[in-house]
Amino acid sequence: MQTIDNFTFKNKKVLIRVDFNVPIDAQNNIGDTNRIDATIPTITRILNDGGAVILMSHLGRPKGGPEEKFSLKHILPYLSLKLGRPVKFADDCIGLSAKDLAGSLQSGEVLLLENLRFYKEEEKGDREFAQKLAALGDMYVNDAFGTAHRAHASTAIVADFFPDTKMFGYVMANEIINLDKCLKEAKRPFTAILGGAKVSTKIEIINHLMDKVDNLIIGGGMMFTFIKALGGEIGASMIEEDFVELAKDIVAKAKSKGVNLYIPPDAVLADAFSNDANKRTSSAYEIQVPWMGLDIGPASCQKFNLVIEQSKTILWNGPMGVFEMNNYEAGTRFIALALARATENGAFTLVGGGDSVAAIHKYNLAEKVSYVSTGGGAMLEYIEGKQLPGISAILD
Repeated sequence: MQTIDNFTFKNKKVLIRVDFNVPIDAQNNIGDTNRIDATIPTITRILNDGGAVILMSHLGRPKGGPEEKFSLKHILPYLSLKLGRPVKFADDCIGLSAKDLAGSLQSGEVLLLENLRFYKEEEKGDREFAQKLAALGDMYVNDAFGTAHRAHASTAIVADFFPDTKMFGYVMANEIINLDKCLKEAKRPFTAILGGAKVSTKIEIINHLMDKVDNLIIGGGMMFTFIKALGGEIGASMIEEDFVELAKDIVAKAKSKGVNLYIPPDAVLADAFSNDANKRTSSAYEIQVPWMGLDIGPASCQKFNLVIEQSKTILWNGPMGVFEMNNYEAGTRFIALALARATENGAFTLVGGGDSVAAIHKYNLAEKVSYVSTGGGAMLEYIEGKQLPGISAILD
């Protein structure tokens, strides 16, 4: 795998695709800096080696051209602070200001280009647009795992213009190495914990993992589709009626492949979708309307904990309940803590997917697990066994 550790950067201008797609509020404050923080080691390594850095990213989903709220200039103060040096800014990514600033960039300097998605050519994977970006630098680094599943100009096409000087940054390399520890080099027993609202979004992951895992734990809203498939009464709980038959197939498939499938035996119920609703715990298979399950119950936590304790590799994607409401966060918090304990005892633990990552940060446990993935959709597609354009472009 070609990474920045395989190259020297003295007197080179290095074009880096980063993922600075971070939440920014109405006052232009950054809500979560993790994606920016993750890229600092890559940028610093190149600067310390005598290179100059040109950063390109997207931010949000601008509709038809430049929009003030999606300008990357809002990131400049924080980025400059993190790098300990001023960061120059081009108010365009391919226009005159970009060319002039890139052209005069000296070793040790950093330039941030304006939002790539101000041009529709970025998402279309336009070759001419990619060539204009490529003209700004001598070498290309992809460090944007969050967009690796998109065949965009800056992630998949631009690499063509750097046949011998394209490589992964540390974010990308670490993502691939750590995901492969689960998918290709897992120590047994290997347990996958899948939660979240819908079975429909996890079908391909379940199918791909079925040949790899020893244990599959199901939680979150999607558990009720399985419980319905097993003949349970789920009251007013969330259900994807169209996927009940598929859930039955998954149960049968797990049995035939010798995978231990764990469905929560109990649930924390509410009589309305509200943190202030009446609350009780019952069997997850005997819920009556108007009650609905919003979290896994204590018996489920203990059952899952026994599995986690005996596992050597654990992949967690998706919360166990509506953890944004403090009355229904106990299951998700329990799993997060169980993973931290398992890591301490020598297991390899990987957490990925937006809500799971939010949970692990909410409980300040990011440092207590082996790896937290930065890419939501990209991570899911990698787990599904798909080829990611942003990865293939460097490997080819």
